[in-house]
Amino acid sequence: MSNFAKTFSSSLGKKLVMALTGIFLCTFLIVHLVGNLQLFKDDAGQAFNAYAYFMTHFGPIKIVSYLLYASIIIHAVYALMLTAGNKKARPVAYAVQAGGQNSPWTSRNMGILGTILLVFIVVHMGDFWWKYHNAELPYAKYEISLDNPKDIQVSELPYDANRLVHSEIVDVQAGKQIVISKDLYKIVNNAFQTWWYVLLYVIAMAALSFHLIHGFKSAFQTIGWNNSKLLPIIRFLGVWIFGVLIPLAFAAMPLYFFFK
Repeated sequence: MSNFAKTFSSSLGKKLVMALTGIFLCTFLIVHLVGNLQLFKDDAGQAFNAYAYFMTHFGPIKIVSYLLYASIIIHAVYALMLTAGNKKARPVAYAVQAGGQNSPWTSRNMGILGTILLVFIVVHMGDFWWKYHNAELPYAKYEISLDNPKDIQVSELPYDANRLVHSEIVDVQAGKQIVISKDLYKIVNNAFQTWWYVLLYVIAMAALSFHLIHGFKSAFQTIGWNNSKLLPIIRFLGVWIFGVLIPLAFAAMPLYFFFK
């Protein structure tokens, strides 16, 4: 076995892989949140549908998306490997520190939190990503006034296999911009009318919060970025940005659709 392979098959190497994939997934969360905030726009989903098209058809983004899928799988597999290895080595759970039961709850339950998130990701991608790529979704036709972009008339078009996923035409004579998009917004809206799905989403975001509060700081400790100057910044980002703000923003989306 080469030195490279030995390094990444060791406990420290596995933790390093976990740290790097975890940090990459954190950066994706920011991008995903910024895009999903389009759901709050009062435009019948026009901005969100345009975002969905961009994320699935822009070449560089598509390449990064494959890296994202790989990172999710690798992160989950290495977490299982570390958990199994630690159980063999000692009769306590992964990431339990010297204080035993005095260690943080998040630290002692990273496996449970990660499992909840993995189940949620599978369900989430099946309901949105898979349907957007494979289901015969209706299309939304937006007629936007060139004089007043907030004046939007929307109508539904049936699925047509020959129709472009997204198209934009400016009709100067009519004073309108006509945008036709595969209507993922409608799928999101319909999904978030179901109480149990909204509850699942909120529970998953709570799990994400606790997972990131511990995982974000641990990832930077693993790669050695835990000196006295960086540690307060990392703790602030891990707790207040990734542990509180981002999960709350994601959880607000299904609640907004359910109660509006």
